[in-house]
Amino acid sequence: MKKIIALVLALVLLAALCLGGCAKKEEQKPDAPKTLTVAISPDFAPMEFVDTTKTGQDQYVGFDVTLAKYIAEQMGRTLVIKPMSFDACQAAVQTGSVDMSISGFSVTAERAENYNLSDYYYAGENETEQAIITTKDREGTMTTADAFAGLKVGAQTASLQMNLVKEQLPDTVKIMEFSDLGTAVEALRNGNIDALAVAKGNGDAIIANNDALAFTGFEFEVSEEAENNVILLKKGADDLTKQVNEILAKALAEGLYGPWYEEAKALAGIETSAEIGYDDQGQVAN
Repeated sequence: MKKIIALVLALVLLAALCLGGCAKKEEQKPDAPKTLTVAISPDFAPMEFVDTTKTGQDQYVGFDVTLAKYIAEQMGRTLVIKPMSFDACQAAVQTGSVDMSISGFSVTAERAENYNLSDYYYAGENETEQAIITTKDREGTMTTADAFAGLKVGAQTASLQMNLVKEQLPDTVKIMEFSDLGTAVEALRNGNIDALAVAKGNGDAIIANNDALAFTGFEFEVSEEAENNVILLKKGADDLTKQVNEILAKALAEGLYGPWYEEAKALAGIETSAEIGYDDQGQVAN
């Protein structure tokens, strides 16, 4: 009888130890992330820009910001926006200091090699058409690639537009790099450059707020793979990429992209909208 009692006590003790150990392991399991950190370069209306009447997170608006909010909501996370320069957005993804960057990115061979790229999302004609703007007095005078020979043409650093300028304009073009588009637009207005390569949707927004600027009449040839946008994620972040792709598919199925883009375009044309450039530390660029 004593042996039976001893055996029972031993089994009870073993069960208690097992439960305690399991509970301890459960306690050590890391919590699911509570925030979603997204880098943007808010100098690219209607994709991402600033509503100057608002402050904090609410000041950042545009198609990509709406998309970021939707993704965070679907994941059950709180969105944290990190404004920085366009090239810094890409570096932040590589180093893992942000979860992803949603900032009007198109597919390039370099990005495909260095990042996980999401499936496409569709923001109107923003990437489908790539154009060049100039001052109003030169409107219609640069309708062919050869017309830019010897001129100063600006483009944003590490952008699709930079690649297109290098590939499709004459070698004699003097390419001027800008970390943010606000500075580039000011250079164009002041006559420091002759023209500026932009996405068509971005050009529409810039011209809507600058009566002295206009399209040149020239448009780049754009490959099919570069016509739409992707989200940049860290190389190897396969689980997060899969989750993002599922959410993008849901947004597409629900028909959200069209209304988001129209809303962003309308907001980009108001007087309180501004394309603000940031430096690599997230400070407003001078």
